[in-house]
Amino acid sequence: MEIRKNLVKEKLAAGGVACVVTGLNSSEDIDAFGLSGFDGIWLEGEHGGVGPADLGDLTRACDIWGMTSIVRLNRNDQGLIYRTLDRGAQGIVIPHVNTASEARNIVDGAKFAPIGHRGLYTGRQGYGVSDYVKVANEETLLVALVEDIASVRALDEILAVEHIDVFFVAPADLAASMGHIGDHTHPEVQEVIDTTMGRIRDAGRVAGAIGSADTVEHQVAAGARFLLTGVNAWIAAGAADYLRRVAQG
Repeated sequence: MEIRKNLVKEKLAAGGVACVVTGLNSSEDIDAFGLSGFDGIWLEGEHGGVGPADLGDLTRACDIWGMTSIVRLNRNDQGLIYRTLDRGAQGIVIPHVNTASEARNIVDGAKFAPIGHRGLYTGRQGYGVSDYVKVANEETLLVALVEDIASVRALDEILAVEHIDVFFVAPADLAASMGHIGDHTHPEVQEVIDTTMGRIRDAGRVAGAIGSADTVEHQVAAGARFLLTGVNAWIAAGAADYLRRVAQG
């Protein structure tokens, strides 16, 4: 047996842009979306209902369709990190990473020795994989959220931490930390977002961003190579268009 390839990591390593979607909350939703061509599924465990008991089915569905399973957690806790990986996730997202020490804690919990101190256990992804510890270290995707102005101020030190694959600039909390709660489109916030993504890119690291259909070109031009979008806007737009056509008929 071989460990399942992390397609998002593979695409980023090749210099490509990885497209990840969120808002799919069941294995059936993931199955229905499977032929879309997206690279990964963002499973929401910070603001959504995804927990350890759900991850077996959700990550298996991602595996079936060749999409990387990426789970956002609600805190930077090593036990929570490696339990999530043991349950089949191929990547994790950690919120509010504001210091280099906090970035190193992610690595320490997500990587086996000699890189980190992940608890030794072979979950579903490792069954029958003889060199699981080595290849799991290579295939596990780590995403740190840059979502506070404190993180922006400490960015150079955070970017120096090895083994973090994506530094994702999250707009809503960043805006709140800058005194613009509920207004991430404020020019001051947008300037910080664009400048931060440029700094990440110029440091030779991968920047991530939310990219809707209306903003994705701007995000790519600003330096983002890990793009997150949600299905809710597509559903709402499709429903509104359908009802408009019915009314016109």
